[in-house]
Amino acid sequence: MINPTEVNSLIRLLDDPDTEIFEHVHQKLLSYGTGAIEFLEQAWGEAFDPIQQERIANLVHEIQFGIVKNDLKLWHQSGAFDLLQGILIINRYQYPDLDEQKVINQLESIKRDIWIQMMNEASPKEQVKLFNHIFYNIHGFTGNTTSHQDPQNSYINQVLETKKGNQISLAIIYAIIAQKLDIPVYGVNLPQHFILAYVDETMQSEFENGILFYINAFNKGFIFGRRDVDMFLKQLNLKYDRQFYEPCSNVDIIKRVLRNLISAYEHASSSDKVNELTELLDILE
Repeated sequence: MINPTEVNSLIRLLDDPDTEIFEHVHQKLLSYGTGAIEFLEQAWGEAFDPIQQERIANLVHEIQFGIVKNDLKLWHQSGAFDLLQGILIINRYQYPDLDEQKVINQLESIKRDIWIQMMNEASPKEQVKLFNHIFYNIHGFTGNTTSHQDPQNSYINQVLETKKGNQISLAIIYAIIAQKLDIPVYGVNLPQHFILAYVDETMQSEFENGILFYINAFNKGFIFGRRDVDMFLKQLNLKYDRQFYEPCSNVDIIKRVLRNLISAYEHASSSDKVNELTELLDILE
C-alpha cells in the first residue's frame, strides 16, 4: 500500500537543488510505479515552480514508459499472438491515458457493419470487395498522402479518429477486422510498402502457399496478383526473397510500426522519442 503522506513529502523534495537528494527521491518515487502517478499529476497541477513541474512531468513519463517496455516484453515473450494488443501497447507510448475500450468498440462497430452485409456464399474476391466498400466508402478510411511523415499516422486511436493513416496502420486495422470476420487476410512485409495477402490454406497445391491474391490497404483495398509484386521488386532492383511474398509475424509488423515512428520522429528532430522508440525496437530484436 502506498502511503499518500510519504509520497507527497517526497514529491515536495523534487525541486531540491542537492542532486544527491533529488536522485534518491527520484528513484524512490519511480519504485512506486503507477501508484505514484495520481499523486504526481495532482502535484504538477498545484506546482508553480517550472523546474518542479518539468521534473514531475519527466517522472510521470518515465514511469509510463517503463510500463510500456514491460508490456511489450510480456507480449513478445508470450508469443505475440494478438496483433491488436501489440499495436495498443505501442499506442500507449504516446497516449498512456487513452481509454482503449473506445478503440476496441470502434473496431467492433466497423466489423459489425461489414458482417451485416456479408453473404455466406461470397467468393474471396467478393468478400474483399464488400469489405472495401464499407471500410473505404462508408467509413471513409484513406491513405494520408499529404502528411505521410506525421507520426500520428502510426497511432491506431488517431487513425480511427481521422480515418487517415499510412500503409501499415491501415493494413493493421484492415487485417484485425478481417480476421475477426474469419476472412484470412495477413500482413506482408514488402520493402517500401506494406501489403496484405488473402490466404486460403486449402488451396496450397494450386496457389503459392495458399495466397490467392494481395490487397493494397493504402489504395482503397486494390486487389492485385503475384506478378505485380514481381514487377514492384524489379523496379526496386531487388532479387526474389520469400519474405516479400508471404505473411509475416505480428512481431515483424510491430517492428515495422516502430521503425516508421523512429523515422517520423527523426524527421521532426525529436531525439528523445527516437531513443525511446529504439529501446522498444530492441526488445523485439
